Amino acid sequence: MERNLAMDAVRVTEAAALASSRFMGLGDHVAADRAAAEAMRQAFDSIAIDGTIVIGEGPEDAIHVLYVGERVGAGGRPADVALDALEGATICATGGYNALSVIVLADPGSLLRVPDTYMDKIACGPAGRGVVDLDRGVEANLRALADAKGVYVEDLTVAVLDRPRHDKLIDEVRSAGARIKLIGDGDVSAALATTRPEAGIDILMGVGRAPQGVLTAAALKCLGGEMQARFAPRNEAEARELRSLGENERKRKYGLDDLAAGNVMLSATGVTAGDFLAGVRYVKGGAITNSVVMRSATGTIRLIEAHHHFDRAPTYE
Repeated sequence: MERNLAMDAVRVTEAAALASSRFMGLGDHVAADRAAAEAMRQAFDSIAIDGTIVIGEGPEDAIHVLYVGERVGAGGRPADVALDALEGATICATGGYNALSVIVLADPGSLLRVPDTYMDKIACGPAGRGVVDLDRGVEANLRALADAKGVYVEDLTVAVLDRPRHDKLIDEVRSAGARIKLIGDGDVSAALATTRPEAGIDILMGVGRAPQGVLTAAALKCLGGEMQARFAPRNEAEARELRSLGENERKRKYGLDDLAAGNVMLSATGVTAGDFLAGVRYVKGGAITNSVVMRSATGTIRLIEAHHHFDRAPTYE
């Protein structure tokens, strides 16, 4: 992905973040998600790509905008597009932490196509590269990561989605001696935070949505982190969909480059305050957003604080 797309990409996530942040704390996650998607779709019209959405808001027969297979962009270089207009819609609706808007642009065929199912994931920052392994037990992975970081297991903090399915995982983490940060949603944001020491999260473990797994992999590829995942269907309908891919794919352990190959670019903008990005803050006459833009080809990471003046231009320009 070309570096001159970076500022165009960040305008797309800024637009979605600004639109959805208006619904922060209002208790309506559907309205927040819809606002983000519609603003993002409009902003895509200003990007010089011939994009095809491969991971979007859902299938074409379920939603009207940003669906899988939709073409976006003003024309130009062909690109695969993966996105979550509002990762953490419930977080936004309740005024919680770590809601963000994120898009990934990649060379065609670079991103793993995944059904709308779940994946067992393990993700961490650069210290865990080549160290953690999804096939190992929880305690073994935590000890290996602690050794790589030069700390005690008791110093590690593990981010885990607060779900009943993780009761056993939580018990194992506690038995190993590590600390836990339970998160309501937003495993993409939590995985990003593992690359920033001051965020205080060392590793993400557990089962979350597969589309977010691909977004996370793209981010960690740019940041030099590590991730592995395996499909984990929740019900027979999802298992049946995975069987159509073949039994080997269902059981396969996917590495970082399996999930996001080739050159990728990611832009994310905070909607609510988070471990990796600050949320949208409204000021007189406008708002302030915090975003990150990354490219895997160069490893460049740009943190962008933008001041938007609503009386001068549309918020997506």
